[in-house]
Amino acid sequence: MTASSPRSRRATIIDVARAASVSRQTVSNVVNTPERVAPHTLARVQAQIERLGYQPSRAAQTLKQERAGAWGIELNSAGFGRLGAILDTFLVELTAGAAAHGSHVVPFTAPDPLEPIPAYERFVASRVADGFVLTDTRNNDPRPAWLEAHHVPYAAFGRVWDDPSITSWVDVDGAAGIEAAVRHLADQGYERIGYLGWPEGSPVGDDRRSGWSRATADLGLAHPEWEARTPQVLDAASSAAAGLLDAVGPGGALVCASDTLALGAWRVLVARGLEPGRDVGLVGFDDTDIAQALDLSSLHQPLDRVADRVLHVLGARSASRDPAGGLLLPPELVVRSSSKPAGDRTTRKEK
Repeated sequence: MTASSPRSRRATIIDVARAASVSRQTVSNVVNTPERVAPHTLARVQAQIERLGYQPSRAAQTLKQERAGAWGIELNSAGFGRLGAILDTFLVELTAGAAAHGSHVVPFTAPDPLEPIPAYERFVASRVADGFVLTDTRNNDPRPAWLEAHHVPYAAFGRVWDDPSITSWVDVDGAAGIEAAVRHLADQGYERIGYLGWPEGSPVGDDRRSGWSRATADLGLAHPEWEARTPQVLDAASSAAAGLLDAVGPGGALVCASDTLALGAWRVLVARGLEPGRDVGLVGFDDTDIAQALDLSSLHQPLDRVADRVLHVLGARSASRDPAGGLLLPPELVVRSSSKPAGDRTTRKEK
């Protein structure tokens, strides 16, 4: 094989055209719009593409289509830091998934997270990305309506809470997860199951609380005093958990809206000489490093599946197709020692 042979270097569109006795435009049509090519010509060109190992230049295709092949994602979309650890993991999954989908992710920030539209306007004008992945969706979120009005493709990790007609989202069913945690604790023998959640008005927090309310009502375990609300701040969570633990007492259990809140409760239990699981059941949400380090039962969000589905929705929107509808994925309850059977408490004390 000579140094000038197509197989000794990367094959070009000219090599394929010569080998198949067609024009370069025909090869381009085979790659980009095969439906426009006659079947016998299509088969001949595809055979030469395979034989020569020709790989179209993604950069050239992108330039021709005036597409960037990228999705923008705002890193500080709500500015509250409440879901920071989860969004870090989601960004990793999204970046890895984008490569498999033939695209990439471009992060950016908004100077004012509560007034983010100017940042999106600049991003759209720069043509750096073809659309956006939204996170931390919330009530009165201005981004979905603005993107819809300007025909910019987007998909959200999180429901568009104000407008049920918008379906470009993928979310984890927090209410179903909390309900599963309550039922798990009840099955373990806990009869007083409290809830430590975020302040009212957080759509994610309110959704998760509804799972506790529904499950305790169904099980005949509802009690209005077995609930407390706190910001996602460790010291505040510990203060709120202290009163709630007084209410449910030893032998009770807490379900928490996050692992951070569960850590706040954990600190109070340890300070009182009590052991999670032996004296009080405890379940968190998000299955972060905190949960794994403390052997804390927690609800795991399938962020790899969320990222993959978000990319599918983006692909549909960029091709001017409506997504099939918002998708709720169930979290997985990861059971660890903090929610061991209530009967184990008696057994251990008698030893």
